[in-house]
Amino acid sequence: MEEVNQSVVSEFILLGLCDSWDLQAFLLVVFSSLYLITILGNVFIVLLIIADLHLHSPMYFLLANLSFSDLCFSSVTTPKLITDFLKENKTISFRGCMCQMFFGHFFGGGEMVLLVMMAYDRYVAICKPLHYSSIMNTKMCIRLVMTSWIIGFVHSISQLPIITQLPFCGPRKLDSFFCDIPLVIKLVCMDTYILEVLTNANSGVLATVCFILLLISYSYILLTVCHQSKGGASKALSTCTAHITVVMLFFGPCIFIYLCPLSITWVDKFLAVFYAIITPLLNPVIYTLRNKEIRNAIKRL
Repeated sequence: MEEVNQSVVSEFILLGLCDSWDLQAFLLVVFSSLYLITILGNVFIVLLIIADLHLHSPMYFLLANLSFSDLCFSSVTTPKLITDFLKENKTISFRGCMCQMFFGHFFGGGEMVLLVMMAYDRYVAICKPLHYSSIMNTKMCIRLVMTSWIIGFVHSISQLPIITQLPFCGPRKLDSFFCDIPLVIKLVCMDTYILEVLTNANSGVLATVCFILLLISYSYILLTVCHQSKGGASKALSTCTAHITVVMLFFGPCIFIYLCPLSITWVDKFLAVFYAIITPLLNPVIYTLRNKEIRNAIKRL
């Protein structure tokens, strides 16, 4: 029995967001609506970019991939959260928990890198406009997207084999609405200090490197914009503002979850909701409202 690490814990209990049934019924309606809007909004952007020839450019190719990533990322945890509002006993199998962690970090890590690729696209477009078409050709766009997916996969798969081999012999309660590596590690019956440092460093290093690259890219862009003509600067600044807003919304909660954990339950849950549910909803809204070409494409429908 001692050699079988899953003989005691074959599933985990999710404590969810709250205990009140009235509040859970309210949240069921809210999160179901938000998830539906997220799905429809991101699918709409992907289809709009595919259908409208005016949007067949590197920036919108990357934006379509961001919307697809948001669609997948929100689907990792939100459907389970919604269905759990209808259950008294909220459980998730060991394999289901591992799958949530894998796909959460796969799509989350991939999206971090994709945001860097989008910043690089804007950097080339604004700082090197004469070379834009030769640098950001079709092959380069595909390479950038594939790189983001590969890094996301490596980031996720590098952690999972270690987690699955840990001795989970109880307790099995997760004070959250989904499985995440920092929470699951706390249930391991051994000293996990070094493991917690390593796993947080894995996510933290990826987030920090991506964030620094984004800061450098947008700093160069803003400096270049300041020296451009008023009309060109206004258009470039409008586009970059949307990108920067999305970056702050995505990396803000991520930094507090992995780099500077607060260990305050309600704050952690709020950040998790914002990171996993609200951000994928806001991305299409931000790009639609602040992007003139997207609005014009909608009018052409």
